[in-house]
Amino acid sequence: MTNQSSCDVVVVGAGMIGAACALYAVRAGLDVVVVDRGPVAGGTTGAGEGNLLVSDKEPGPELELALLSCRLWRGITEDRRPDDHRPPTRGNGLGPGLTPGLGRAVEYEPKGGLVVASTPGALTALTELAVGQRAAGVETVAVDANQLRELEPYLAPGLAGGVLYPQDAQVMPTLAAAHLLRASGARVETGRTVTGVLRGPDGAVRGVRTDRGDLLAPSVVNAAGTWGAEVAALAGVSLPVLPRRGFVVVTEPLPRRVRHKVYSADYVADVASDSATLQTSPVVEGTAAGPVLIGASRERVGFDRSFSLPVVRALAAGATRLFPFLEHVRAMRAYVGFRPYLPDHLPAIGPDPRAPGLFHACGHEGAGIGLATGTGHLIAQTLTGRTPDLDLTPFRPDRFAEEAAP
Repeated sequence: MTNQSSCDVVVVGAGMIGAACALYAVRAGLDVVVVDRGPVAGGTTGAGEGNLLVSDKEPGPELELALLSCRLWRGITEDRRPDDHRPPTRGNGLGPGLTPGLGRAVEYEPKGGLVVASTPGALTALTELAVGQRAAGVETVAVDANQLRELEPYLAPGLAGGVLYPQDAQVMPTLAAAHLLRASGARVETGRTVTGVLRGPDGAVRGVRTDRGDLLAPSVVNAAGTWGAEVAALAGVSLPVLPRRGFVVVTEPLPRRVRHKVYSADYVADVASDSATLQTSPVVEGTAAGPVLIGASRERVGFDRSFSLPVVRALAAGATRLFPFLEHVRAMRAYVGFRPYLPDHLPAIGPDPRAPGLFHACGHEGAGIGLATGTGHLIAQTLTGRTPDLDLTPFRPDRFAEEAAP
């Protein structure tokens, strides 16, 4: 092909992870092109709830990544005083000398998460989890049964208690991906399909081949989400990313009837489960725009996008057990998405030694929105030869046996 252009880094995927990789790579001084065969946030990102959570993660590498990401999300979204290289922005309604963050633009809500237990046994398990999380740096507040209704007046009576997680937050994921890409200044080319990963005689990556010509670059970042296995295969390596389907039900707009992200303690176990069968656990949260989002379901059915009435009914039943008033609320729509699932429930982040110059940033399952900033930051550090802030060994892309590839 004669149509060629070059840059420092090609990021494959214009979802939330790709947007964060582009943002931090450009901040590190790299020339970045983001390519996607579809629109911005057209895959898993556009079908997500926008959760930025620490509450659903057990102590370990993923929680460390979540805490790093939490700090970075606050830095991106909060209004702040400008640094020495950026003059104060005036006339923005924030007061003199403050620069607006992206919080308003991406509907960032640091509303906190409330995990509730229906039985004393479930509360004991939840409390033990919170002890370990707190030792790892998570803010937790024990909530007894009498205090639950103070936090959420419309909760069902009779619950045993819960734990409040003040660090949990939410963004509107499609807006977040779009605004991070815009803020990055990277060149974004949607509707451009990557058909191959170019490699030199020494095996090193040299860029990507697309349906509109070659993009030459010494580094390629696989941020293709659920389709990360396909991009890896184009480079001649295996990465066993599989889709895990989930539905979300959207209600009519409600006047702040649900104040936090509220979910059952069973949800944490479902997230960590290896089962391919359908699992549902009630997750209910309000949004800045007004509607309430109801989840969560998980099942491995390939890329089957068929509407499933039994799943939606199970979600509705679980939500009304937590918030009985929802029984009389209209559901306006339901949508489906695919979480990029890896067998050990950890994403693949960092360089792939099997293809020098190939970096992976995918397989975050249902946590990609929240983990995006930390992932992008770590990828940028490795791209520029710096020591990453977290040990990437647990996230090594080549940690899976070859026979595990789909």
